[in-house]
Amino acid sequence: MTDKERFCQILRDTGRENIDYVIEDLETLGFFEAPASVRNHFNFAGGLVRHSLNVYDMAMALRQAVVPMRADMEKALRPESIALAALLHDVCKADIYKKTLKKRRNEIGVWEDIEGYDVDYSGLPVGHGEKSVIMLLRSGLDLDDEEIFAIRWHMGPWDLPLQSIEMDKSYRAAQARSPLVALIHTADTLAAQILERDA
Repeated sequence: MTDKERFCQILRDTGRENIDYVIEDLETLGFFEAPASVRNHFNFAGGLVRHSLNVYDMAMALRQAVVPMRADMEKALRPESIALAALLHDVCKADIYKKTLKKRRNEIGVWEDIEGYDVDYSGLPVGHGEKSVIMLLRSGLDLDDEEIFAIRWHMGPWDLPLQSIEMDKSYRAAQARSPLVALIHTADTLAAQILERDA
């Protein structure tokens, strides 16, 4: 099974209404061919869908580890919500990468052309997590509050504007209302910094 097939199957297994519209929109936007980043983790075609699957796998592993220690988390960390938040947290990246040629010195010091990506944030410049939520709502996906919080705040405190007390309070309130926020942020960090390190 390809990454795209697995990604789509997990989403469809949630049974969420309009999920096929979301998948169609992701296809149109180039989500399945996009890299996860320009220079860091999974900076190759298809890297974004693979990263999203890694976040999902990490989030489910974290849930499996947490539930025996905190039985009340079984209902709070629903597999359907984990699937939606983990797989769709970075849909904001689907349309920002543009293929380009870059210069790089090879192993003997000669400059050569290599394929790479540039980033263009001008399409919907509203912020990283916010853009993902807006795109999903526009696709007709009915997200519950916890899923919105987890997608919006998946970058954790790294997405707080400098000196913004209001945004800090919003982030902390979202964390207090839903453990899914911390789970998705942690899974995203572990996927990018451990699973995808030097890959």
